[in-house]
Amino acid sequence: RGSDAATGTDTATGTGTATDAAASPESGPADAYVHCEAGERVEHLSAAELVRAMVAVTREGGDVVRLVAGNPVSNPAVMAELQEVAALGVEFQVVPGMTGGGAVPAFTGIGTAGGFTEADVRSGRATGSENGGDVDWDQLAAAPMPLILTAGPDDLPVIAGELTSRGLAASTPATVTVHGTTRRQRTYDTTLENLTSLPAVTGQTLRDEDLPDELVVTLGAQVGSRSKYSWWENRALYGWTVLVPRAKNQAGPMSARLAAHGAIPMEVPTISVEPPRSSAQMERAVKGLVDGRYHWIVFTSVNAVKAVWDKFTEFGLDARALAGVRVAAVGTKTAQAVRDLGITPELLPKDNARNASGLVDVFPPYDPDLDLVDRVLLPRADIATDVLVDGLLALGWEVEDVVAYRTVRAAPPSPEIRDMIKTGGFDAVCFTSSSTVKNLVGIAGKPHARTIIACIGPMAAQTAREHGLRVDVMPEQAGVPELVDALADHVAHLRAEGQLPAPRKRRRKRRPTTGA
Repeated sequence: RGSDAATGTDTATGTGTATDAAASPESGPADAYVHCEAGERVEHLSAAELVRAMVAVTREGGDVVRLVAGNPVSNPAVMAELQEVAALGVEFQVVPGMTGGGAVPAFTGIGTAGGFTEADVRSGRATGSENGGDVDWDQLAAAPMPLILTAGPDDLPVIAGELTSRGLAASTPATVTVHGTTRRQRTYDTTLENLTSLPAVTGQTLRDEDLPDELVVTLGAQVGSRSKYSWWENRALYGWTVLVPRAKNQAGPMSARLAAHGAIPMEVPTISVEPPRSSAQMERAVKGLVDGRYHWIVFTSVNAVKAVWDKFTEFGLDARALAGVRVAAVGTKTAQAVRDLGITPELLPKDNARNASGLVDVFPPYDPDLDLVDRVLLPRADIATDVLVDGLLALGWEVEDVVAYRTVRAAPPSPEIRDMIKTGGFDAVCFTSSSTVKNLVGIAGKPHARTIIACIGPMAAQTAREHGLRVDVMPEQAGVPELVDALADHVAHLRAEGQLPAPRKRRRKRRPTTGA
C-alpha cells in the first residue's frame, strides 16, 4: 500500500500496509534498492517496463517485494505483471495481506475484534468492483459496525447524506484518518453529521489541497473509545522531524530508535572520514604492535578499530598481531567492533561513564615492578580531545597518540535542509559528538532557538553551549539508545505539562497521481 520496493532471488507480489514507506533498508547493496515514497505511483510504467526493472534486480542476486493495494489476484494490472514475470522464467510468490481499510483502524486504536464492514466509496466505486459499480448504500447502512470506508475529500458530505437519510444516527461517532499507518498519520474525531464540513472534522481550517486523495472514514460505537488505545499517534515523538547529523552508514541505529518513538529522522552527514595524510605513523604503530613495543592499545571509536584492522589486512596480519597487548575500548559500539574481530576487550569504562574520562577512571596506573612496557598506543582521529592522553600521562604511562584517520567536514546539505535548520523546521536535533556540533553549525548554521537540542554527553553539550545553543537533553549514561530515549522522555514530560508549542504545519508538495 503506497510503496514499491526492490531490496536487493524471488519476486514476491503481495498486499499490505507500509508503516514507513520512505525508509531505506539498513543492509544490502545500496544500488540494488529502489523505492517509491508513500502515495507515489508507478502507473506511468507499463507492466513490461516495471517487470524488467524488478527482474533485473533478482538476476543480480537480489529480492524484490512489490506491494499493492487490495487483492493482488483480482487486480488486472497486477495479473499482467505476474504474466510478464512468469514469461521471463522468474519464480514468484503471492502473499495475501491486509487491506488498507482493514489496517488503519488498528493504527488508530479502534477495535474490530467482532468484525467490520469495509467499502471503497471513492467516485461511486465499491470494494471488489474493479470496473466501478455503484455503492449499495442501503446495504452499508444496515451492515455490522464498525463501518470502514475508503473515500476522497469530496466523498465526506456524500457519506453523511447517504447514511443519515437511511436511518443511521447523525451522532454516530466517526473518525477521519489521513496518511494511515505512516508516520504522517493524523486521525480526527467527529460525528457522522459533521462529515459535511471539513473544518468541523479537523477542528481547524483545511483546504482541499492539504488533504490526500485517499482518506479512511471509520463509523460506529467502537470509535468513541479509540483515544484509550491510540498507540500509534500517542508515542512521545510522533510526527516529530528529528535531525540526525551523521552519515547514513552510521545513523541506522539512531534513526531506527527514533522511528520506534514515532519520529521522522532525517540524516544529514556532517563528517567525512578520510585516511591520514601520511601513512608512516600508522605503519610504525603496527610494526610496534608486532615487535612488543606497547603494553596497551586503546580504541576510542569504531573508525579507529577499522583503521587499525585495515592496516593489519594490508600487511597480511590478523588478531594474533595483538598477542601480549592488552586492549581497552571506550563505549559499547567500539567494544562490539573489537569483539567482531575475535578480540575481547580487557578494559571498559563503567556503564554510566562510556567516555574518555570514564576510561581514565578505571585505567590501572603504570607499575614499573609489574609492567615491563610503559607505552600505550592510542590510534584515533586527528581532532580528538586531550582528556584521555592527559589522564594516561597522569597515571604514569607513555602515550603514543597516532592519527588513524581524519575527520573533515562533509559537504553542505541542500538549501532546503539549511533553511529547515535555521527556521525551526526540525523539532529536535541529536548530537553524538563535539565534532557533529561544530560541523553542523559550520556547514548549515545554528539550529533555530525553538529546536530542542539533545547531546550525548558532557563534551558534546559543552561544545553546543560554546556555539550559543541551549542544551535541553543529555542522558545520564552516554549512548545512542540512551540519548534517543532521553529525548522521548523530555518531550513526553513537556507534553504532559502542556509546555509544547502548537504543532507547526509543514506544507508538502502534492504529487500528481493517476490510476487507483
